[in-house]
Amino acid sequence: MQVTNIADLRREAKRILPKTVFTYVENGGYEEETLRRNLSDLQRIALLPRVLNDVSQRTLETKLAGMPSSLPLALAPVGACGLTYPNGEVEAARAAKEIGIPFCLSTLSISTIEDVHEGTHSPFWFQLYLMRDRQVGNALVERARDAGCSTLVLSMDLHVRSQRHPESKRGLGAPPKIGLQNAFDALTHLRWLLRMARSKRRTFGNLIGLVPDAKDIGKITCWLESQFDPTLSVKDIEWARQTWSQKLFVKGILHPDDARAAVDHGADGIIVSNHGGRQIDSAVSTISMLPAIVEAVGGRGEVLVDSGIRSGMDVLKMLASGATGCLIGRAYLYGLAWRGRIGVRRALELIRDELDQTMALCGVRDIRSLPRDLIVRTEQP
Repeated sequence: MQVTNIADLRREAKRILPKTVFTYVENGGYEEETLRRNLSDLQRIALLPRVLNDVSQRTLETKLAGMPSSLPLALAPVGACGLTYPNGEVEAARAAKEIGIPFCLSTLSISTIEDVHEGTHSPFWFQLYLMRDRQVGNALVERARDAGCSTLVLSMDLHVRSQRHPESKRGLGAPPKIGLQNAFDALTHLRWLLRMARSKRRTFGNLIGLVPDAKDIGKITCWLESQFDPTLSVKDIEWARQTWSQKLFVKGILHPDDARAAVDHGADGIIVSNHGGRQIDSAVSTISMLPAIVEAVGGRGEVLVDSGIRSGMDVLKMLASGATGCLIGRAYLYGLAWRGRIGVRRALELIRDELDQTMALCGVRDIRSLPRDLIVRTEQP
């Protein structure tokens, strides 16, 4: 099959992955209304081209978190990314390095902070979930510092974990239930099963040595369910600012007041995000709130955005709405599931080429200076 867009990569991922794993990648919270709204609201934005500009010289280069990036794009933190491909986080980080963009590692990754450091020998970002046990958070920040991470991404949208109906139906609860259905599912996806035998790790690698029984996937999942912290507030941003001397981004922002408060309490930037529709359902899309959040920040920090991005056109719409850059999750996971590092590169190349070509067709030369009248909001997708 010739892969020409992210939708093709999605079809390949669905074919290769067991239904249980694909469900984990694909599903959203509750009735998945937020997930769908992320996509549909982007579709409601139309581009307004200018065709009388010379676009023979174009640039996609920018800076993200103060560092040069070949694209206004980063790989978002994805929990259990390594379920889709052996040592998946390392593979994705290598692809990001080859393209010249940032990679962000999740607290709940399969590969560890040290694995990614050893696999890339390059700075990367680390995303932190603060647990009730703050000693775990302190230890993870120290390890991120030792590994040379350049940016700490503090996620603030997981006070509690939302219900995800498709995951529950597949036995992905606490503890996970490996029944006959899931066992048969894995056995009928031999390509995935055989290559996953090459995985260095089988559980949340960053928690081994920090949490009792971390090697037992059932016990560690139950521990995590007890560790989500409903007391998260601006005090934790202040703690992170005091603890971390390099770039600090706060992720999970949807309200302008929260964006303003995050910067007021020490964040260098924010990531407008609804967790890809995986947390609160019936929420606003990120694109719908992006202009108001950019205005609230008022140039005092970078404003990145994720959720719903599946193409270069989507990236262009986000940037024209005021974002400094974008993060993608599912879009690169599809490529990772397909062919590992090569698949992630392919996903990034597809988005890069779509972005470059659409810039040219819209009369734009520099991704860092997009006219605000490049986009028009319509009523119908």
